[in-house]
Amino acid sequence: MPEHEKYFDPLRRKWVAATPEEKVRQWFIGILRDQAGVPVWLMNSEVQMKSGQKPWRADILVYSRDGSPLAVVECKRPDVQIDAAVAEQALRYHSVQQVRYIFLTNGENTYAYVREDSAFLHLDHIPTYSEMIQQCLQ
Repeated sequence: MPEHEKYFDPLRRKWVAATPEEKVRQWFIGILRDQAGVPVWLMNSEVQMKSGQKPWRADILVYSRDGSPLAVVECKRPDVQIDAAVAEQALRYHSVQQVRYIFLTNGENTYAYVREDSAFLHLDHIPTYSEMIQQCLQ
């Protein structure tokens, strides 16, 4: 595959196939890094985990400074609607990682949620890394 058909993933530190979902993943990594101020070394992509016997793979995990999981991001191709099934997938990752934030995106629509007690509440913006950390301290 020629290089123009690949993206460099700064989290995995390697070239990856330029699929529509990968384009969204790389775009959102940039949002987290450049706009939200998440340090690159506190993010991982394609994170493997297990829920019961079934293996799962989270698109992006964001970690707090102490290394605990802070947010999970579920990325979809632009032609995939962000619906209840996508939210359920992210909630499965939460059940394993116990994150405070969930982000769902297809590159055209992005939804952000924060966990308050036992429910996830919709946010009207992507919080900065500082806001995420501060929220965890409350």
